[in-house]
Amino acid sequence: MAKTYRKYWDEELETAPREKIRAMQLAALKEMLDLVYNNSPYYKKSFDEHGVSPADLKTLEDLKKFPYINKYILRERQQAAPPFGDLVPVPEEELVYMSASSGSTGIPTASPFTLQDFEEWQDYEARLFWSSGMRPYDRYCHALQFTLFVGGPDVIGAQKVGALCVWAGTVPSERMLEILRQWQITVTWTTPSFAWYLGETAKAQGIDPQKDLFVRKIFVAGEPGGSIPETRQKIEELWGADLYDYYGLSDIFGACAGMCEAKDGLHWAEDHILIEVINPDTEEEVPEGERGELVLTSLKKRGRPLIRFRTGDIVSYTSEKCSCGRTHLRLHGIHGRLDDMLIIRGVNVFPSDIEVVVRKNPDLSGEFRLVITEEKHLAVLTVEAERAHEYSGDIRQLQERVITDCNKILGIRPRVNILEPGALPRATHKAKRVFDERKNNR
Repeated sequence: MAKTYRKYWDEELETAPREKIRAMQLAALKEMLDLVYNNSPYYKKSFDEHGVSPADLKTLEDLKKFPYINKYILRERQQAAPPFGDLVPVPEEELVYMSASSGSTGIPTASPFTLQDFEEWQDYEARLFWSSGMRPYDRYCHALQFTLFVGGPDVIGAQKVGALCVWAGTVPSERMLEILRQWQITVTWTTPSFAWYLGETAKAQGIDPQKDLFVRKIFVAGEPGGSIPETRQKIEELWGADLYDYYGLSDIFGACAGMCEAKDGLHWAEDHILIEVINPDTEEEVPEGERGELVLTSLKKRGRPLIRFRTGDIVSYTSEKCSCGRTHLRLHGIHGRLDDMLIIRGVNVFPSDIEVVVRKNPDLSGEFRLVITEEKHLAVLTVEAERAHEYSGDIRQLQERVITDCNKILGIRPRVNILEPGALPRATHKAKRVFDERKNNR
């Protein structure tokens, strides 16, 4: 007889009333502000300069009185007070682990953890994995790169669940396919681009991902694709598996949110991190459901807490109770980054908006890239997309359909070039979608 497992990792916490969650956050935030004010030179100076102190926090709304922090400040303080910076409010003897950002937008920034931070992080990873349906009978292959990336130790969360774990990391696709087949892996974690690429590679080698492999759950992170229904559906159809999107970043915690089996948004770690969503221009809070910049505040992580950290990520959220019964806030869309946003004829365009158009069109392969040029001092957007192998119709008609679909979503009509199947390079991890030729001509 098959064993019956509980529905929740921590039912009391995951299904707590919103009032209880907010009260828990307020108590944790008061303690955190006291910690950083009394022990971090940077926060003491910053709060004093803005005329605020921990005593000014009476409600969660009072957090708005406190100053923001951003990636530039993290790098600056790390260089000013090496090696970890003067935001750290605990002695180095308490630090046991350090991750770092990829450095793709500048100098890599360290994110140290205390032992308690690390253990609480992995317990939350286990909570996320459990909500996505991972169970002790699963065999899990962790296929995110390790190095200094915070995603590396997430395999420990799977071990806490009780799954048998294989650490793969960044390996060639052929080796990865052999790992999946040899060890009969049922769950894996990677990026949307690599999940797509790996499935295509398997088929090219005569391997049917649905019949010859055993993967039934794919966790993805690092790109917006996992929260785009059209992309998620394509990958699920390729693998015959369920895909769950996760969101995280090295700077504050690790994985911060993930999809439950209902796949209706990403449940946030509200007991660990307080979120705000603001208009990046006015810095005013945006209404629930609207797009805005994600701002994060540490509630428990002592290694290097962040107070009102502007992530640069554009999201939308809901506080409605999920059909699964969980009550924590859900991200209902991870739309991209501010530094990925394009302004075309006064319209804000994210690559994820174009991805919706390309991935839902059955006459396209799903691969695309955006090329930005300049004519008469105006930015010009060209969408390059491949036709599907099966499509033999009129290319001009296909171009016009793509242009029309883009216009419906964005309100602009980009140029569209339809390429032959396989013309665009495949990404083995994070895909580069935007090529700004203006930068090369200046």
